[in-house]
Amino acid sequence: MFKTSIRNKLIVLLLLITIIPFGSSIVVTYIYTKESLKDQTIEENVNLLYQGKVNIENYLRELNNYTLSFYSNPDFMSYLRKTYSSNDYLSMGTVHNVLRALLYSDDSINQVNMAIVGDQQTVSLSRRSTLVYSKQADTNIEAYQRAKENPNNIYIEPTDQSFFIHRAFRNVPANHILAYITLEIRPGKINELSHYLYNGNTEEFYIMTPDADFIYHSTADVRDDQYSEWIDKINGLEEQSGTFEWKDATFQGVVVFDRLSDATGSWLLVKRIPHITLYESAYGVALINIIFGVVGLTLVILATFFVSFKITSPIRVLVQNIKEVEKGNMQPQFHSLGNDEIGILGQRFKMMIERINHLINREYKLELENKTNQLKVLHSQINPHFLYNTLQSIGTMALKNKALDVYSSLTDLSQIMRYSMNMDQDIVPLEKEINYTKAYLLLQKQRFGEDLNYILEVEEGALDIQVPKMILQPIIENYFKHGFDTREELGEIKVVCKKKESYLFIAIRDNGVGIPEKRLKEIQNLLYTKKESVKSNSSIGLKNVYARLQLYYSEQVIFKIQNRTTGGVQVTIKLPLELEGGLHESNYSR
Repeated sequence: MFKTSIRNKLIVLLLLITIIPFGSSIVVTYIYTKESLKDQTIEENVNLLYQGKVNIENYLRELNNYTLSFYSNPDFMSYLRKTYSSNDYLSMGTVHNVLRALLYSDDSINQVNMAIVGDQQTVSLSRRSTLVYSKQADTNIEAYQRAKENPNNIYIEPTDQSFFIHRAFRNVPANHILAYITLEIRPGKINELSHYLYNGNTEEFYIMTPDADFIYHSTADVRDDQYSEWIDKINGLEEQSGTFEWKDATFQGVVVFDRLSDATGSWLLVKRIPHITLYESAYGVALINIIFGVVGLTLVILATFFVSFKITSPIRVLVQNIKEVEKGNMQPQFHSLGNDEIGILGQRFKMMIERINHLINREYKLELENKTNQLKVLHSQINPHFLYNTLQSIGTMALKNKALDVYSSLTDLSQIMRYSMNMDQDIVPLEKEINYTKAYLLLQKQRFGEDLNYILEVEEGALDIQVPKMILQPIIENYFKHGFDTREELGEIKVVCKKKESYLFIAIRDNGVGIPEKRLKEIQNLLYTKKESVKSNSSIGLKNVYARLQLYYSEQVIFKIQNRTTGGVQVTIKLPLELEGGLHESNYSR
């Protein structure tokens, strides 16, 4: 139906030329919008991270500059270059003033420590205590060593609650270390600057050292094993800043990073943005497009169905009328199909049917009758071989044109004619007689269709029994002549052939209305007497069959015709399994 229906083809075509461009537009728009918004969001975050880096660098540089101010204080420098006792109150006052000024130079500084290398003493000052001296200064701790090895003489050490800035204080212009100064910094300022760099509900932000020590993190729980892989990836990159895609069991999105300068500790600023945040705007735009797309497609589909039905409905009416004409109904069943091309086609169709009716009624019937008369004259002159060859040619043409029903009917007809016109064989196996009967019934089935049902019930052991030709078909033909049209239900005929101990049993049953008793007696009298004339030729076939059976089997043949109690007629034949003396019908014709 799909391959032949114009309506279905039109619907599919209209849907394809609307859905494909419209759907492609939605997909392309979504992809383009998604990527554009992603690039825009990443660029904004790169700029934001850069600005945050500048602010943090300025803050750390400012803290670092506080320690550099010591070089401009000659009294303090003299104190560090010489060894003074803790009882030198003048020197102690100078140290106290310098450290106190450093402590209160910024609100974030919580404590100041100074480890003097020369006399191995430590001086400490905090907001909660006065100046404290310790005689056992350890200048070999790891933090001091890192500050000493750093080209900028600085090392920033993170802890859980704060971070420390360690500076190696050198004797300029000489290069040896005079002291190590440590500032304990509260993280409040760093936290404040970090809060402006990310959205706490959807994004992650981290400040860490190159050694992956966290100075600030936006998440509550930070585990090294959870972050080690992407931190290693950043450390492996040579770029100062950049972005990359990352996907693992806990995160899928984009990582944006930037590095602070070496002068401020080379910290890493890292921001992780999930895909759902990057594409949030794109999802919104796509949702709007999809909503409008669904509405638009719905309207297009409705319009498509309306147009297709509007165009194809008249065509369907025209096709239905053509089918009626094929069945023999030559009266068009429509008034008008419109004023367009299809309407004109319908009008021409009606005019054609009227013309055909005129030809059939006034000209064709007369010509057909003349041709029929001519055919009857020529029929007796047709050579049987020419007829067989013609039927074979027609069958081949039907097979080539895939008219299997026509080919099957021609085959059955050819088989019947070959069988009936073959004068060389009078005695045949029962199987051949059954095949001939089946071919005849198939033609009748082709004629009457579902109104006819036939059953051939033949035992396997009876197929090889020799019987005279043409003993079944004439009996069956009587049913179609007299009983088929007068039936009240589905026409049915049944042929039963069974091999008994000493005879072949044949029964032919139909479901017609039966034979009136008076007429049945006339037929029986005709069969069993030598009377040749009857009122009609309706029983000639039965008479001929019975006469031929008597020729072959003499008095051993049993031939009965009777009405069935359930309706219809049954003809019963009982034949000996062997012919009498090998008689041949042609012997009697001589």
